[in-house]
Amino acid sequence: MAHSEHTTHGGASHGTVKSYIVGFVLSVILTVIPFWMVMSGSFSKATTAISIFVLAFIQLFVHLVYFLHMNRSSEQQWNVMAFIYTLIMVVILVIGSLWIMLNLNFNMMVR
Repeated sequence: MAHSEHTTHGGASHGTVKSYIVGFVLSVILTVIPFWMVMSGSFSKATTAISIFVLAFIQLFVHLVYFLHMNRSSEQQWNVMAFIYTLIMVVILVIGSLWIMLNLNFNMMVR
């Protein structure tokens, strides 16, 4: 193991110190930029909100790649599939809850 990458018995990679540092630096940058945008107040509310959502989405992928080590390797295939399944379930839960609340709101306001 010349490049100090740690593996488990199953062969799954735990990453290197360099990858953790890169992930940490990217996470800090992606956190500081929206914080600065809000605190400076020099941007419109719409620009600030869109920037926060975009940078949060990018930061999600930084965490998935650098800290959870989700990639296209064969060792991570089941982890990626479990993550996709979880995302689908969360989307169904949120959309279903909103649908029920809007339906209840509509039925309560009619009477």
